[in-house]
Amino acid sequence: MTDEGPILHADLDSFYASVEQRDDPALKGRPVIVGGGVVLAASYEAKAYGVRTAMGGAQARRLCPHAVVVRPRMSAYLAASRAVFEVFHDTTPWVEGISIDEAFLDVGGLARIGGRPSHVAERLRAAVAERAGLPITVGVARTKFLAKVASRVAKPDGLLVVPHDGELAFLHPLPVSALWGVGKVTAEKLRARGITTVGQLAASEHVDLVGLLGRAAGAHLHDLAHNEDPRRVEIGTRRRSIGAQRALGRGRRTPAELDVVLVALIDRIARRLRAARRVCRTVTIRLRFADFSRATRSHTLTDPTAGTGVLLAAARELLVAALPLIADRGITLLGAALSNLADENPFQPALPFERQRATELDTALDAVRDRFGKAAVTRAVLLGRPDDLEVPMLPD
Repeated sequence: MTDEGPILHADLDSFYASVEQRDDPALKGRPVIVGGGVVLAASYEAKAYGVRTAMGGAQARRLCPHAVVVRPRMSAYLAASRAVFEVFHDTTPWVEGISIDEAFLDVGGLARIGGRPSHVAERLRAAVAERAGLPITVGVARTKFLAKVASRVAKPDGLLVVPHDGELAFLHPLPVSALWGVGKVTAEKLRARGITTVGQLAASEHVDLVGLLGRAAGAHLHDLAHNEDPRRVEIGTRRRSIGAQRALGRGRRTPAELDVVLVALIDRIARRLRAARRVCRTVTIRLRFADFSRATRSHTLTDPTAGTGVLLAAARELLVAALPLIADRGITLLGAALSNLADENPFQPALPFERQRATELDTALDAVRDRFGKAAVTRAVLLGRPDDLEVPMLPD
């Protein structure tokens, strides 16, 4: 028997920036910012000056004026991700990808051939360094939650094992923000009650937390504070939603400008939906305001669809309804997401047995873009508009 948990959380360090430093030796040891208008990634040397992902480029350059700013190379990041995931799958068949730069691995069945989980993790880190040329941090624990927390604490380029008998001793001194689901608002509510560490939250009465945060959130955080997380590493699970977003900066945007952004977002994610041979029922727009607060608006369709026209019409209604709020509070980010996903075939048809499928126009556009590239044909309202970067995604 081992006192080490079977779950590994492997997370590449400052992924985009690490790829740039790998491919250009002159960047090693220097502060690197990937992206111009908005920071897509920052090396740890840049993070030391306060630069963070999603920060405006102008603010990032003020914080770190000597940083090297590089244009993102999405194809290079996708190739690097594939190389790393090959290492994951060579390590164990139980790999649950979370994003292109992180995954959970279950190595509990490798004891006879691979040794202790910590030994497996050491070999995995060495293999990623050798085959992909990138630093990666690994947390090892009994639960997915604790493995992820361990990898966060061990960054950068580290390995941290949380033994069974040391779980709560490791977890309880951490700030409550270490718990999944604790954002700025929740942290403020807890701080007002004198709760700043996970240990203090764990010592709180379950009933008090439910009264303060609601039944679901209170119970969830109470469980995590005691490291109660029954989730297993899952394989073969399909994506629950498909989304995209665009940072807009702090300038004022007219309704017409926002509509163009929304058209581009829906056009992109509807194509991804059809490529996955799936349909959706729920359309959501996400808003981030000038004060950094956020809001979402959703609409659920009567019938599932993958048609761009239907999805865009629903998203436009949501945006129009939100315009008074946007005018009052400003907007710095607009996003769109499709959820309530199902396979294209089969689903229960509604009377009179008509299905809202992708139109012939959608199908023709997809075929042209697949053959000649996404820039071969576009919507008229998008002509002359700079192409948004498409962040690499895990396969559906």
